[in-house]
Amino acid sequence: MFQQMFAEMKHMLTDIARELPGSQGARRQDLLGKYRMLRNLSDEALDEWLAFAEALSLFRQNIGVEEEQGDAQNVPDTGPTPEDPSEMENFVRGQGYYKLLMYPKCIEQFKVVLVRYPDHPAPRLYLAMSYLYLGDTAAAWEHLEHMLSVVQGRKLKAHIYNAMGCIAASGRRFDEARELFSLAMRYDPGFPEPERNLQVCTRGSGELEFGSQLVSLL
Repeated sequence: MFQQMFAEMKHMLTDIARELPGSQGARRQDLLGKYRMLRNLSDEALDEWLAFAEALSLFRQNIGVEEEQGDAQNVPDTGPTPEDPSEMENFVRGQGYYKLLMYPKCIEQFKVVLVRYPDHPAPRLYLAMSYLYLGDTAAAWEHLEHMLSVVQGRKLKAHIYNAMGCIAASGRRFDEARELFSLAMRYDPGFPEPERNLQVCTRGSGELEFGSQLVSLL
């Protein structure tokens, strides 16, 4: 339900961005009005999501409910549990901005968290993915590379190696990319994207796959 709503909002914003530069008069005012409506909806959605996330966090603390982790080695921690409530707010707000596709604001929040928790994988993964969506592959690479030294789960490592391989391949560093994709397959033989990415490197053309499950591991 929420994915459809935000997809429609993003589609409307794309239309506004395309038409606004050449618009005039009543049409321009109409487009600006739609933009203000989207901005208000975004702010309201984030505030409501933040309030609910904080309520869930308090519930877990007060009742003592533990999350069901499944295979804990394959999933990074959901986030730090800082003594300073403002740091938890930064983390939750960063998650909210990420879900709303507001990557620059997401980066601002997780940079604050990272100052206190430089080795925590969750904020680094959010930062890496946000930078990837913004096209800043150098910054994404830095965070992914750091994560390799702190994460233990083989599945997550495989996804990180695959993402780094895609970054290397997009920069035409095919030998390095092949090595990274091979490492990804070694850590998770059932992960199909690295093998397809290796074929892209061999052909020298095609669409690279960063890993459909990487975001779901956040």
